[in-house]
Amino acid sequence: MPYAARTRTAALLTSAVLAAGALTACGGEDGDVREQSLEWEDCPAPSDAQGGGASPTPLPRGGVWQCSTMRAPLDWADPDGASVGIELIRVRSSGPKNDRIGSLIFNFGGPGGSGVTTLPAFGKEYDTLRSRYDLVSFDPRGVGRSEPVECESASRMDALFQEDGTPDDAEERRVYEEGLRGFNEACQHNSGKILPHVRTTDAARDMNLLRELLGDDKLYYFGISYGTELGGVYAHLFPRTVGRAVFDAVVDPTQDPEQGSLGQAQGFQRALDNFAEDCAAKPQEECPIGTDAEDVKKRIAQLLDQLDERSLPGIFPRRLTETAATGGIAQALYSQDFWPYLTQALDEAYDGDGRTLMVLSDAMNGRSESGEYSSLVAANTAINCSDDRPRYSAADVQRALPRFREASPVFGDYMAWSLLSCTDWAVEGAADRPDVSAPGAPPILVIGNTGDPATPYEGARRMARALGPGVGVEITYRGEGHGAYDSGDQCVQNAVNGYLLQGKVPRSGTVCG
Repeated sequence: MPYAARTRTAALLTSAVLAAGALTACGGEDGDVREQSLEWEDCPAPSDAQGGGASPTPLPRGGVWQCSTMRAPLDWADPDGASVGIELIRVRSSGPKNDRIGSLIFNFGGPGGSGVTTLPAFGKEYDTLRSRYDLVSFDPRGVGRSEPVECESASRMDALFQEDGTPDDAEERRVYEEGLRGFNEACQHNSGKILPHVRTTDAARDMNLLRELLGDDKLYYFGISYGTELGGVYAHLFPRTVGRAVFDAVVDPTQDPEQGSLGQAQGFQRALDNFAEDCAAKPQEECPIGTDAEDVKKRIAQLLDQLDERSLPGIFPRRLTETAATGGIAQALYSQDFWPYLTQALDEAYDGDGRTLMVLSDAMNGRSESGEYSSLVAANTAINCSDDRPRYSAADVQRALPRFREASPVFGDYMAWSLLSCTDWAVEGAADRPDVSAPGAPPILVIGNTGDPATPYEGARRMARALGPGVGVEITYRGEGHGAYDSGDQCVQNAVNGYLLQGKVPRSGTVCG
């Protein structure tokens, strides 16, 4: 299975490491969806498809979370036909009514991440923006409570993630390809009705409907990771209705899937190199996993080689395989705050205990402590395969492997073989690359993090250029982790807050950190 590497799973990861509902169905004829009114109520506890857990707790200064369901056309080409329910969440503005600008809509990435669970988890980090906005997010179609894509059972998902994601011979390739094929067939069998309608263009049109129903003439938007691609597609489709928008942890819109996967291999390797350098600079008792940076990386490579031959005990009855360990390492690189967990996990694995690396791997894959899986992996696959036209063969992977291995000795093989994820997908992909050109749109802040593993820094400049002259305003953050605003860097936050709250456009080329 491929990494769901464009989503923010920090809240899930933090709770998992420290601990070491009804679904909306497609309806019938619903008439004009623009005539509906949203009814806001107390939020229920998240469903398994949303990741589980407790109902969201209020923010400071009276920030009570409310939820609603918006009806959108299942097929935007047939707006008067069947509908799909889009689950929403909001917290009202904390400032005076006459200072309120409107609603600030968030998408936190994936594709496949639940905005209904993620926004409350990170609500305090964005609370400054609540002084002039209602903060709003949603589960995109196919995700969480919004007609989630359903594929395999939890037990079958466990089995799939135990399989070798870096096949070395013909028999391992056969097993790997059969696993992918079976997963894709299960998605078609269980969710065939929604699969043709989960493209990013569908989500962008849903977001435009949401803007209208919230009563805003313009879309005020904060997109993170894949949310930047969604924002770019929206700006292309509706440039005249873009208000103030921020793209953070930017997806490169100029790359096809192979180029994107190669870029991620390079990005994760760069982050691993930075982790190794940081660890090696610490006293030995704080970095017991290597004598210097090269030794840290050498021991990681040796661990993965050993796991390819023989797995370690993980979270009983599952075992830590090479694939699970690789995913766990990647997950920990999403934030510098998680680097100590990675050090701990590796130290334990060298002593024969794979549990913490498996906790990290579970967070990557959307597996809860109860053993249930969120819709993350299924929706991630469905949306990517519906968006991306290219379909790759095992021969294509074999041809690409040398370049992937050069880009990353640790992640290259896995990222290369993940190109087969869409090969047998039931729905044809829409395009080689998303169109984000947005002539006539106002300035959009585009923030790239030099140490970002999942959306490498180079993509921010390419997004800014692809949006068009006078639209993309590029900001560089010299830091680590996936994203910049939630790093706490005052320079980044001042630039974003100044634009969203006051309309002050920072100088393109601003460097922070």
